[in-house]
Amino acid sequence: MPPGGKNDCPFLVNLNNENEVLMIETTSLYAEIIIPAALPKNYTWSVPTHLVDAVKPGFRVEVNLGKTKKYAGVVKSLHAERPEFIETKDILNVLDVEPVVFEQQLKLWEWIASYYMCSEGEVMAAALPAHFKLSSETILVYNEEYGDDFSALDHDEYIVAEALLIKKELGLNEVQLLLDSSHAGLTDRQVYPVINRLINKKLCFVWEALKQTYAPRKETYVLLNPEYNNEDKLSELLNNWTKAPKQMELLLSYLHLSKTEGEVIKSSLLKKSGASDAQLKGLIEKKILRADKRTVDRIQYLPRQVEIDFELTPAQQKAFDQTREQLEHKPVCLLHGVTSSGKTNIYIRLIEEYIRQGKQVLYMLPEIALTSQIIRRLQKNFGGYIGIYHSKFSQNERVEIWNKVKQRELMVILGARSSVFLPYQDLGLIICDEEHDSSYKQQDPAPRYNGRDAAIYLATLFRANVLLGSGTPSVESYFNAGTGKYGLVELVQRYGELKLPSIEMIDTRKIIQKDRSKVMLSPPLVEAVNEVLSKDKQVILFQNRRGYAPYQVCSVCGWIPQCRYCDVSLTFHKLTNKLICHYCGTTYPPVHSCAACGSDKFVQRNFGTEKIEEQLQEIFPAAKVARMDMDTVRGKNAHDVLIQQFEQRRIDILVGTQMVVKGLDFDNVDLVGILDADGLLHFADFRVNERAFQLIEQVSGRAGRKEETGKVLVQTSQPQHPLLQMVQQHDYKMMFAEELKKRKEFSYPPFSRIIHITFKHKIKEVVERGAAVFTDALKNKYAAYLVGPAEPVIGRIRNQYLMELLVKLPRDSGTITRCKKDLLEQAAILHQHKSFRSVTIVADVDAV
Repeated sequence: MPPGGKNDCPFLVNLNNENEVLMIETTSLYAEIIIPAALPKNYTWSVPTHLVDAVKPGFRVEVNLGKTKKYAGVVKSLHAERPEFIETKDILNVLDVEPVVFEQQLKLWEWIASYYMCSEGEVMAAALPAHFKLSSETILVYNEEYGDDFSALDHDEYIVAEALLIKKELGLNEVQLLLDSSHAGLTDRQVYPVINRLINKKLCFVWEALKQTYAPRKETYVLLNPEYNNEDKLSELLNNWTKAPKQMELLLSYLHLSKTEGEVIKSSLLKKSGASDAQLKGLIEKKILRADKRTVDRIQYLPRQVEIDFELTPAQQKAFDQTREQLEHKPVCLLHGVTSSGKTNIYIRLIEEYIRQGKQVLYMLPEIALTSQIIRRLQKNFGGYIGIYHSKFSQNERVEIWNKVKQRELMVILGARSSVFLPYQDLGLIICDEEHDSSYKQQDPAPRYNGRDAAIYLATLFRANVLLGSGTPSVESYFNAGTGKYGLVELVQRYGELKLPSIEMIDTRKIIQKDRSKVMLSPPLVEAVNEVLSKDKQVILFQNRRGYAPYQVCSVCGWIPQCRYCDVSLTFHKLTNKLICHYCGTTYPPVHSCAACGSDKFVQRNFGTEKIEEQLQEIFPAAKVARMDMDTVRGKNAHDVLIQQFEQRRIDILVGTQMVVKGLDFDNVDLVGILDADGLLHFADFRVNERAFQLIEQVSGRAGRKEETGKVLVQTSQPQHPLLQMVQQHDYKMMFAEELKKRKEFSYPPFSRIIHITFKHKIKEVVERGAAVFTDALKNKYAAYLVGPAEPVIGRIRNQYLMELLVKLPRDSGTITRCKKDLLEQAAILHQHKSFRSVTIVADVDAV
């Protein structure tokens, strides 16, 4: 190097005078890696020379964290900057030959972590299917359907497979020990590649996948022995058949099915022929037929086609043209269409345009229950271009859909909020239907993101368009449209020029019950139900409480049975004859004597869907009554079965919770009854009027969707309530104006951003002091924005006492960013205090 010069060569040559050894150092490569855990930040590992070409952003790699803990992390970025003050560990191995996520997904994870005050590891844990999140705590479970033929496995795979066959399940540490013992001298065996290969070969599953109670689907196909493909040979066989007439019938059934359906599945063949396994086995042993076991797709897809079988009405066509025009100038557009106006037809026409452009489309819905009805309609129009993605799918099914989206085999995804995390490559349009729905917001655990808002950010990464649709938009979205941030299209005419249903109030104060209990089915409602059933029409009844009785009271002293872990009353479920806490899920046997006074006289207060169903069956014994709530639709296909039964008119009266109101389309419903409107109006929440209007308007929209107008009956003790007057007039704009005025006065969204902080601890005094110390530390900077801390309405859940703090910040990005940083910093400071180390602090940004 010349005197005073600079060595720009990547190789630095140093001469060690003692040993006279020439040492050559090259520029090292480092990787920032996301681990699926709640770590305070992403950590850095060094990339060994032999893996430099294989380690790339979006790939999963095997790394050590701590002394023995291993994870499959995702590479976020590569750089040459060596971390200060720490000795980096080497990446152990690369698990993929192609990325599991792309640049856009990594940016989405980073934004969600930053905006919703969580870690990228927590976002990764929520985003990826379980198979992609291997860690050393993972349990591998043997797949019984694989059998015991391990001849196709290599040495390491064989050792693990043999152990799994015997033990049925192994921890990753056990797999590590197995491979260590089979490789003398190797103390740090890299087990993930072996496990990955075994999972791909369907020999085992990770434990999280098993929890979904889903097994990989295998079908046995029956084929004709190639010898009998010759017509003459087959004729000779049939003409000379003398014995085993049942086997002859089975063979003839096979020949018929093979001509009509092509490939023949064993189960279909046995069902059609009425034959047994033994008779089929006989034909296989005679080498007339043969069996071939194959792994088939868990989800069956139709042929890919685009076939639109309807024309838009003039009103829909106008809204469609306006939507296209708005999306040319603004990336987000709000379509405010009244219930039953045909918004779905507009969505379908837009999807058609984007598919023909070769773009992917995400169609989001707030509830899994909605997907079953919409998917049948979309499959009719787009066939195999469309797939579904939501939490009711097993982890195995999610991996399959994940890969099909990544490979662009699926161009349209219909899904709930988690579908924003799929690895899209060329996203052109996101449709967020029922955008007002609070189900788009994740509650627990982190990340507590809003699927609608995450979708809007995701669209910016692809320069895609977003269409928000609703009959009752959220106040925030309508405000954004009114101020010009979003485009706005209004569709005020129902399909077929039908009028919106008439809404009548039933004043329950005028109805005297003998036992002074709350009115469940008033005489005017019973009379209306009878009239509708006599016309062979259907009825939907809505009550936002499940169970039989929300609480029961001792009639002597007023004692109410409560959960021992939560400060809430227990709900009685008659079908299971149990008292259940709807907050922690704990079940208790029925209470027959009062714990306070010993009396056996209890009165059941209020009513849930189960009690309504029972009373309906008594009043209308000839009618077919069904219930739709969380207790009746737990299975993956339970929603779909119930909805199809109602569509096919095999159910006359459907009673349910919010599930029955959200966007479902039934032609034959002539009456909707809201049994307890008062219960919707009495919540300690600034959004209570907005939510009540949306819920009542949405449920009323289920009535009179074809031919007739339909009727809505609302039972209430407050018929003059201002909100109910607005609902009667279907006046969304009046409700919006009233809400905006109040929110501006009290500085609530959309005029502020709110962050809801919850403190939890098993000792009440500790959580109260912790919340007070936390709040006092913030008062210097943010005193004007703080409300609380205070004990919530329900002060204890799962044996954890709660305190809440509300932060109302101005809509200034700089202030919001600084405040989030200060909140996280103050949480870390509080946890350094010995007394408050175990206080849990939960931040919920844009809480609903």
